[in-house]
Amino acid sequence: MQETPPPHPDLGQMALACASCGVAYPLQDLAWRCGGCGGVLDLTGFTATVPDPAVLKDRPPTLWRYAEALPVGDAGGVSMGEGMTPLVTAPHGAPAMLKVDYLMPTGSFKDRGAVLLVALARALGVGQMVADSSGNAGTAIAAYGARAGIACDVYVPGATSPGKVAQLRAYGATVHPSPSEVTNAGRAVLAAHPDSTGSLGIAISEAVEVAATHEDTRYALGSVLNHVLLHQTVIGEEAIKQLAQAGDTPDVIVGCTGGGSNFGGLAFPFLREKLAGRMNPVIRAVEPAACPSFTRGVYAYDFGDTAGMTPLLKMHTLGHEFIPDPIHAGGLRYHGMSPLLSHIYELGLIEAVAKPQAECFAAGLRFARTEGIVPAPEPTHAVAACIEEALRCKETGEEKVILTALCGHGLLDLPAYGAYLAGELQDFELPEQQLEAALAGLPAGV
Repeated sequence: MQETPPPHPDLGQMALACASCGVAYPLQDLAWRCGGCGGVLDLTGFTATVPDPAVLKDRPPTLWRYAEALPVGDAGGVSMGEGMTPLVTAPHGAPAMLKVDYLMPTGSFKDRGAVLLVALARALGVGQMVADSSGNAGTAIAAYGARAGIACDVYVPGATSPGKVAQLRAYGATVHPSPSEVTNAGRAVLAAHPDSTGSLGIAISEAVEVAATHEDTRYALGSVLNHVLLHQTVIGEEAIKQLAQAGDTPDVIVGCTGGGSNFGGLAFPFLREKLAGRMNPVIRAVEPAACPSFTRGVYAYDFGDTAGMTPLLKMHTLGHEFIPDPIHAGGLRYHGMSPLLSHIYELGLIEAVAKPQAECFAAGLRFARTEGIVPAPEPTHAVAACIEEALRCKETGEEKVILTALCGHGLLDLPAYGAYLAGELQDFELPEQQLEAALAGLPAGV
């Protein structure tokens, strides 16, 4: 659907202000951290407002119906009508509601954030972007970058699905398997670990280094940080309205977590409703047992990347030096967790469980053979927890509405399913000694 561009915010009135020392930088400078203290920058000069419901109902059912809440106005020529993905029922002994968020132009939920990022980059005159990704975020950034005429380099962990790498290249991105010989960060890892399969933390280090050392290149981020999760909350806003049309409210909300953008996007609007007393769902994060930042990590200040180039973030972390085993759910192989999600986990507002990948692939196959959908390895973690909850309800006789989001399709990860079916897929247990060694590298004195 072709959209009328929403009102365009005045970029000249916006600035980036350091959350620690208060120094402000013009938005056009595209500073990525405070030049004085290295702190995180917040957007100022823009106030998000919630559109009037009476206005919303007459707008096209896409991301852009929430224009007043978005710091980017004109996405004409970049947007492909993102949003309002279907909510469907999948009965497994209890009503399980599925937000089918892989029905996006590039095949994953990441399109919601990428279109905003690229539209802003175009408005600011960016000509070259660099990103890190296990596939989905980089693919979305590359696709929308192609529409905006912005070139894109993407650093991907070496264990990334070949299908996702091919998709990245199809959109014209220059793909660098990480760790690479291109950057100092990559060369340092290879010198210490020549057979490294990489991680999102290493890929972030390489992408940030490129952006920091090339004046013509800007870093494009698709996960973890606050703005990404807030852009993704359209997922939950849509689901609330879709459930209301069906006369339902969720009793349990389940989502997979790596950096946290999909889970946060689904959960935050429902958490608002819960805190307001309008509903009372259990909100459950599901992470891989091989990379359990919620369930076995610590809540501490840590770097968002392996080399320690990013600002320090207070989050649940396994330590920035932690290198996850090469599980097939590449989007969940990150040492840290969104600071926003980490905070609400500490407050006891959400719960978390960890699942081994064999259990998740078994759930994915069961789901495919009953519902006709092959989920990507990442959402199989949520699917496994949903099936577990539904079977529990069947045993107790409880009636619950279970909500989850299918954030990606398995068509680009079929070799992983093939490995599972052939008995070649193994579970990785995280030894306590390995975890302790990684946590010993946390920044001191913060």
